[in-house]
Amino acid sequence: MITVKTEKEIEIMREGGQLLADILEEVSKKVAPGVTTKELDALAENLILRNKAKPAFKGYGGFPATLCTSVNNVVVHGVPSDRRLEEGDIISLDIGLVYKGFFADMAKTVAVGSVNPEAMRLIRVTKKALKLAIKKSKPGNTFGDIGNTIQRYVEYQGFGVVRDLCGHGIGTELHEEPEILNYGKRHSGPKIKEGMVFCIEPMVAMGDWHIKKSADKFGYETKDGSLSAHFEHMVAVKKDGPHILSLPTLTS
Repeated sequence: MITVKTEKEIEIMREGGQLLADILEEVSKKVAPGVTTKELDALAENLILRNKAKPAFKGYGGFPATLCTSVNNVVVHGVPSDRRLEEGDIISLDIGLVYKGFFADMAKTVAVGSVNPEAMRLIRVTKKALKLAIKKSKPGNTFGDIGNTIQRYVEYQGFGVVRDLCGHGIGTELHEEPEILNYGKRHSGPKIKEGMVFCIEPMVAMGDWHIKKSADKFGYETKDGSLSAHFEHMVAVKKDGPHILSLPTLTS
């Protein structure tokens, strides 16, 4: 069942989402050649705990860290390690917390130093796919409209949409109904209604979209080794359309 949130619940989720966005901004600023992904994870956990929230991912399904650090061909759920980032890498940072009983979840892909133009284009296309999908998140549309919008834009740009992973509803649980595919047909799937809150998260591969499990048993990476990018926002649906709940303080 797809739950509908009250105005009060949405406001709590906005507070949590804004806090999470501010934390992700701080972590993103530390991304640089020579930094380890474990150092980024330690910073993320410290900031979450300092703000009287709880990490959402640590221990979830056995995941051993607060932050998912997915480098280059790793699509999502990369485990932080002693690996040092190198000039030209790209890294997806996926982070979640629990605030006043509600979950918040978001992700972004960041360039490490100077990266090649096609890698930057991959990042821009994935970010814009999310923006276009959010615009479709209004009462009366369907979740198929969201997936179709992402797929058409990404494939038009010559990239592949990862199909084995998806977005999700969110609330008092990290993953709630519905599953939100990044591909599909217009007007298909459940209708979007006022009060729904969900995470849209396009995952895009520079090459083929097929994925496999990583050696760490948590991450997923592209089968062909091509670069991938990932962006995610938490969105509430109101009468006047979509409201992004995971924006940093200065832009909300």
